[in-house]
Amino acid sequence: MSRSVPVVPAIGCGLLALVLTACGGVHGTPGGSGVRDPYFPKAGNGGYDVTHYDLDLAYDPDDRHLTGTAEITARAGKDLSAFDLDLKGMDVERVTVEGERARWSRNGQEVVVRPRDELDKGETFRLTVRYSGIPQTITDPDGSEEGWLPTADGALALGEPTGSMAWFPGNHHPSDKASYDIAVTVPEGLQVVSNGEPTERTTDGGRTTFHWRTAEPMASYVATLAIGDYDIRRSSVPGAAGSALPVYTAVAPSQARSSREVLARLPEIVEWAEYNFGPFPFSSTGAIVARENASAYALETQNRPVFPGAPGTELLVHELAHQWFGNSVTPESWQDMWLNEGFATYAEWLWQEDNGGDSAQETFDALYDHGEDEYEDLWSFPPAKPTSAAHISGDPVYQRGAMVLHKIRQAVGDDTFYDIVQGWTAEHRHGNADTGDFTEHVEKTAPDEDFTSVWEDWLYGEGKPEQP
Repeated sequence: MSRSVPVVPAIGCGLLALVLTACGGVHGTPGGSGVRDPYFPKAGNGGYDVTHYDLDLAYDPDDRHLTGTAEITARAGKDLSAFDLDLKGMDVERVTVEGERARWSRNGQEVVVRPRDELDKGETFRLTVRYSGIPQTITDPDGSEEGWLPTADGALALGEPTGSMAWFPGNHHPSDKASYDIAVTVPEGLQVVSNGEPTERTTDGGRTTFHWRTAEPMASYVATLAIGDYDIRRSSVPGAAGSALPVYTAVAPSQARSSREVLARLPEIVEWAEYNFGPFPFSSTGAIVARENASAYALETQNRPVFPGAPGTELLVHELAHQWFGNSVTPESWQDMWLNEGFATYAEWLWQEDNGGDSAQETFDALYDHGEDEYEDLWSFPPAKPTSAAHISGDPVYQRGAMVLHKIRQAVGDDTFYDIVQGWTAEHRHGNADTGDFTEHVEKTAPDEDFTSVWEDWLYGEGKPEQP
């Protein structure tokens, strides 16, 4: 229960507002039910910052039922009398804060928690939520599906942009990153793959529990679970720092043959990306190749991206580039999506250029001259200003975002361009950044250049820019 309001004395504090302050009563305020993201205003929650998620889950593929206990460590950003969690569809059974039962209520995707004792600004607290149910598949504004995707032998959890709230409660906005420990119990014979590195596996009574740990900060939208029949293999690649970088690949048996050749290029791609973008930002890498049609798209889940079937080489390049651009340097809001997708798309252009394909300039020219033939909405909005939540993954964000980067490269030359790129990944490693941070970084790295036309015409301008 929340702290009770003291009785108003006959003489003294005659108004409730005065009772709450001068008479030593409730002094905190509720945290916000969102962080005012311009496209997903209900995503995330105000008033606190999560530092760690400890998830203990059990899943039965036969009835698609998930039970979970989420232990969340967080720090109060202000005096809190209540705060919200994002959780869609699951049934909440019990909530405690610092070991004490807490009152809670539901309001759509919001779980409103009222701790027995208020939380002081700066206080680190531990919140535990027990929950269960059948996790939902969420349809995005653009029509794509995410959240919990059941498969014939298990499930696949994908989170961009808001799907992770389908399978665990939390602060589900990219601006709040945390470390993770995830334990998942499934029927013996199935595998569980997640982010980070495996720490333990135990089997008892016909059920196996898999433990995965992610030490580096991770936004919840790139957290993943893949449950089912997978061939999991470990290898390593030389890292830029001189030590071996562990590689974990998990491949559905039906995709083993078609994936073998492209996954064999993963060490080569990582080495190439480190040369161009800087040291690999995480303690392991790899890939998850799910059974065909497990989802309709690939996703840059942290450490090891997920592919619905065997990827092509350029798609593998794209999703691995996201480990720098999106996963390590994470957007401050969904309006900054082009910083993820523009960079990952430009990585494809650079890979082609370095491996016998078209130069980035040739790709740019073809896109400028005839891009609307392939991408009908290419010039429909600027990459830094999608028109709605349904368009944050639109072609201008990907293709025109890459064109912005190429215009910067044209202006400064290769040496300074790669100084910009590697400085960007180093300065904001494991952090968050927005478009303003990027433009400031570019101008600081190349102070003698005038980027006005790049920003006004290519990044923020409406319609097809004029070429000089």
